[in-house]
Amino acid sequence: MAIPENKLAFDGGWNYAPAPESTDHIVVKKRYGLFINGDFRAPEKGRYFDTLNPANEEKLSRVAMASQADVDKAVKAARKAYTGPWSRMKAKERGKYIFRIARMIQERAREFAVIESLDGGKPIRESRDVDVPLAAAHFFYYAGWADKLEYAFPGRKAKALGVAGQVIPWNFPLLMASWKIAPALACGNTVVLKPAETTPLTALKLAEVIADAGLPDGVVNIVTGAGDTGAAIVTHPGVDKVAFTGSTNVGRIIQKALAGTNKKYTLELGGKAANIIFADAAIDQAVEGIVNGIFFNQGHVCCAGSRLLVQESVADEVIEKLKDRMETLIVGDPLDKNTDIGAINSRMQLEKIESYLKIGQSEGGEMHQSSCSLPKSGYWCRPTIFTGVSQSSRVVQEEIFGPVLAIQTFRTYDEALTKANNTPYGLSGGVWTDKGSKIFKMTQGIRAGVIWANTFNKFDPTSPFGGYKESGMGREGGLHGLGAYVKLEA
Repeated sequence: MAIPENKLAFDGGWNYAPAPESTDHIVVKKRYGLFINGDFRAPEKGRYFDTLNPANEEKLSRVAMASQADVDKAVKAARKAYTGPWSRMKAKERGKYIFRIARMIQERAREFAVIESLDGGKPIRESRDVDVPLAAAHFFYYAGWADKLEYAFPGRKAKALGVAGQVIPWNFPLLMASWKIAPALACGNTVVLKPAETTPLTALKLAEVIADAGLPDGVVNIVTGAGDTGAAIVTHPGVDKVAFTGSTNVGRIIQKALAGTNKKYTLELGGKAANIIFADAAIDQAVEGIVNGIFFNQGHVCCAGSRLLVQESVADEVIEKLKDRMETLIVGDPLDKNTDIGAINSRMQLEKIESYLKIGQSEGGEMHQSSCSLPKSGYWCRPTIFTGVSQSSRVVQEEIFGPVLAIQTFRTYDEALTKANNTPYGLSGGVWTDKGSKIFKMTQGIRAGVIWANTFNKFDPTSPFGGYKESGMGREGGLHGLGAYVKLEA
């Protein structure tokens, strides 16, 4: 029996019929103002910027550019809400608002997922199955803590800090907003949040949810803009706590700006995570974990497994299997449910990735990319691996934030541990072995905040997240995430 042409590719592999997610159910306004004091309003200077779909470079919306004056209004609104209805409200009632937001995110999950993929370029499968459910889960989790802070800090009295200024990145726009807003509210603080300029839409959609949930005016304010807007929030004298997720370079600037002030801060910065595969690991499972850790998210994760350390005796097998798996990955329309790897978030980020591809080759690395075709418009990068790289190579030492994996080999346990720790970063890592004793020994030796064993990139709102060295300071998520938003008294 003949096999239909639309089912079989010429190279012998199977093609999938397109399965695009509908956009009929979403509403993206042509223009968005700033969400201040419970309402959307025009920016003081009347400036707006475009937010683009990175998969086709088409404009999605015009978004307000907040100035210092706008940030000042937002902070004053947050302060008024903090000293007014929010601080006077019973903790149990605050928890109900947070719970309501979680339920409304669930109810509008399809809309959030599609907008996240449109604005950020990530595959709809990731937005639908990871980002949106985890965002709701964080609000659910911290809603439960709102009236139980005395159990979180036994023998101490927890008091809110006041106004929290929060700046989030473009790789997990909705999740990062939830990650920061939920614990701040649970502890009785109010919020001024700035999303990344390339991915503002789901934060603005969250503002609509917050308004619909009936949260008192000014408790959460969302101001959009670029670096100057974020700097205005960080340095504003009316902000009591700063939470930042982003690059290590910006984190250093924030630390310097806050030196000598009484502001608390948490910084979740860059990473260069090592996945370590021992010879006794389940190789197929490990290869799939590597693909999940670096390619399925386009490498757009600070904790992405962008380094692979594989024991020498199985290195050839692992690399061959990895290359075979790369050939099956589908790069294309983020809204297509078959897509494995979506678009790079922006032209600037794509140019950075491409510069590192040249650097890796110029330093003697052997580059291998999948043979997939790329769409003609938009920002795209094939999944890429480098072999034959040294420990000093820049593709080994520096964060690329793209679907680029640097592979090294090791012979002994001590060599693997030394190489894993020999970077400026310490955010995450992974260990693949069938020996539990080896897992415990290795995870105790790796200097990283989060370490996975025989899996990778698994998150839960009950677990703390954060790093060491140039990966930042402080923890977010879990019980630890509450401590960053309170002052403790005896």
